[in-house]
Amino acid sequence: FHSTKEGKRYMELKLLEKAGLIRELELQPAFLLIPTFKKNGKTYRKTTYIADFKYFDVELGKYIVEDVKSPATAKDKVYRLKIKMLLYQHDIDFKEVI
Repeated sequence: FHSTKEGKRYMELKLLEKAGLIRELELQPAFLLIPTFKKNGKTYRKTTYIADFKYFDVELGKYIVEDVKSPATAKDKVYRLKIKMLLYQHDIDFKEVI
């Protein structure tokens, strides 16, 4: 895990999964934001967002995508832009754990 905090959150989610409150826990799910494309003879690589966790919340009946961030990292402009793109393009609920 990238941090102790992220590892701790994983353990919490595993307990929730064992209790049947969540299911389909996935680590490092990737979401396509912009596909690879060509413009004026130049190829631009795809842009993805990789979250920390994705799972199905049984009580809410929907998928949740989580990212564990430090307060400083959560303010990063590229990160904030990627979150906007993620929410615009994908029908998921996003939870930021700071």
